[in-house]
Amino acid sequence: MLTILGFAMIATFLVLIMMKKMSPIAALVLIPALFCVAVGQGAKLGDYVIEGVGNLAPTAAMLMFAIVYFGVMIDVGLFDPIVRGILRFCKADPMRIVVGTAVLAAIVSLDGDGSTTFMITVSAMYPLYKRLKMSLVVMTGVAATANGVMNTLPWGGPTARAATALKLDAGDIFVPMIPALGIGLVAVLLLAVVLGRRERKRLGMLTLDEVLATGTAAEPETVLVGAGGGGGDRTRKNSGGAGTGTDGDAAQNAGADGDGDEGFKGLDPNRATLRPRLYWFNAGLTVALLTAMIMELMPIPVLFLLGAALALTVNFPHMPDQRARIAAHADNVLNVSGMVFAAAVFTGVLSGTGMVEHMADWLVGAIPDGMGPHMAVVTGILSIPLTYFMSNDGFYFGVVPVLAEAGAAHGVSPLEIARASLVGQPLHMSSPLVPAVYVLVGMAKVEFGDHTRFTVKWAALTSLVVLCAGLLFGII
Repeated sequence: MLTILGFAMIATFLVLIMMKKMSPIAALVLIPALFCVAVGQGAKLGDYVIEGVGNLAPTAAMLMFAIVYFGVMIDVGLFDPIVRGILRFCKADPMRIVVGTAVLAAIVSLDGDGSTTFMITVSAMYPLYKRLKMSLVVMTGVAATANGVMNTLPWGGPTARAATALKLDAGDIFVPMIPALGIGLVAVLLLAVVLGRRERKRLGMLTLDEVLATGTAAEPETVLVGAGGGGGDRTRKNSGGAGTGTDGDAAQNAGADGDGDEGFKGLDPNRATLRPRLYWFNAGLTVALLTAMIMELMPIPVLFLLGAALALTVNFPHMPDQRARIAAHADNVLNVSGMVFAAAVFTGVLSGTGMVEHMADWLVGAIPDGMGPHMAVVTGILSIPLTYFMSNDGFYFGVVPVLAEAGAAHGVSPLEIARASLVGQPLHMSSPLVPAVYVLVGMAKVEFGDHTRFTVKWAALTSLVVLCAGLLFGII
């Protein structure tokens, strides 16, 4: 009976959030609470939740302060020179532009928020694609796949969910996966080179000055120039004729200055939160923070807590400014941390009532004996389609715990299962269940169906590359 109720609880949760009848946070709380009562253990619900909250508090703290930290770094301009450097590198070579798209998306993905990554990447690169009449699905496909690989960062979501669902440390999951994920990024860059060569062959090469001189008139459009709370999401109307850009007179400025990249900036260069005099401090702090995380000098939540406090204090010494920066990123913080604490109810009920053990027993019996010792590989393969057709919440809170229990029966470590579960993220970021992908295709003016048809095969291939690299390095 517990087996049936366990699968029924997961199925109910998945259906409700996929049909958007309930928010993930509400579904994570109410559905398990109802099923806890249904199995006759409603009196113990409080104990299950309190135990779950205690286990998940470090993960929630990590996510909260990582979002604040990287949000502040975007606000103060840490990534602005990187954006300008990539655009300078791209010039008007289609291959360089596609590679630059991949690099920019990967770097900006450090903030852990897909929507912000796509806003910055598209607002920076769209004018170049439009001017050269390059395929916009190439831009969206490369950006989404690069972001999918980087989405496995501990503060990006999937790793935190895997750690939450299996009660593991996010650092223990992520740090050993770095070589495999690095190979995944190399695969994305190689993909960008291949697609860029195709575009170069189709379009030829021009200098940026030639592009600006011969570019056709574009329709008036609105282009985002703010990001991540840095001065707000501001828009500006471009009037065609001279083309479009993230700066109001992009084409004219670039032609007049003789510097091809100056007219194409992905972030508002005049936003009030910029701190150019503190650039090297912020860069050093970020490098030190990431180094300390990789070397595991301190728990990741502690590192980001200290980093966020230091970044806010140094960059915004006045209290009203600090409150404004925190408020600018409050929505992301609340959504993510709220999801983690709500998950305490789901995971607590699933394990406390014994449902997960009964489900695992059934699953172990259904898997051929020869496949049992290879549950990590099975998890990696399953993660590719499952994370596409269901949300990360559904997969990591509903499916991964069952796979982990089944693997444990055959001596497979939960850490291996957790690492393997990250494999499908390159494809997941193009899933129709991911809100950020609509930001991507909407800003790029690409039909979602066109994006899907183009991206799925390349993203799935990248996921398989990550899986193979994990097996090769002995990580999975």
